[in-house]
Amino acid sequence: MNRGPSWFNVTSIVLGFSFLYLPIVILVIFSFNASRLVTVWGGFSTKWYGELLHNQQLLDAAWVTLRVGFAAATIATVLGTIGALVLARMGRFLGRSLFSGMIYAPLVMPDVILGLSLLLLFVAINQDRGFWTVMLAHTTFCMCYVAVVVQSRLVGFDRSLEEAAMDLGCPPVKTFFLITLPLILPGVLAGWMLAFTLSLDDLVIASFTTGPGATTLPMKIYSQVRLGVTPEINAVCTILVGLVTVGVVTASILTKRREVRRQRDEQLAAAAP
Repeated sequence: MNRGPSWFNVTSIVLGFSFLYLPIVILVIFSFNASRLVTVWGGFSTKWYGELLHNQQLLDAAWVTLRVGFAAATIATVLGTIGALVLARMGRFLGRSLFSGMIYAPLVMPDVILGLSLLLLFVAINQDRGFWTVMLAHTTFCMCYVAVVVQSRLVGFDRSLEEAAMDLGCPPVKTFFLITLPLILPGVLAGWMLAFTLSLDDLVIASFTTGPGATTLPMKIYSQVRLGVTPEINAVCTILVGLVTVGVVTASILTKRREVRRQRDEQLAAAAP
């Protein structure tokens, strides 16, 4: 007889979620604090969001972060999807172990090692560090996460639809864009969202590969926190949390709608005479 969750399970879940999300809730609440002292509540106010609009350094860092994140996530999604297709469809080939090892290495490699190695690479090729070096560095470690997500989507993929399309004369490239890509699109979008979030969050690798005029928002926040937390930092962090939350919820809703539409189409096709 199932009596439901025990008090130990409920307590563990509550403590776990409190440990993860209570600091974020406190940060959001204190971003509306009227007092300049972030540890003393001085009443509800939104003035720090107005002050944030006049903080040009934080705005410039946020713009750099968004540009780096969008470019790195987009390139990483394309390359990661190609890598996932190779691992899922090519079978055993010469150099597969090396290729898969290079794909998965950034997953377990410390950020300090990856950042230092990329720094030495850029120095060796005499590449000036700036926006493009940070973008390439983020693309490098985000690509492997995309490959893992898309590969998991391809593992249970029904290839009979592709075979039917090619039997009817559809070229392989056209089959991929018309059949394969729409079916694995939820995994591709999830990979893009994950890559974009990882790029927004990165501090260590960007610190090694950045240069003049390419200070990202995590680097700017870290440099200011070392001198003391200001209400503007709480405000900008709250905005980031809101943007990521909206993006994740939107992606989940779109994925759910696509899945429901696909199941409905399959039922209609099965019921057709």
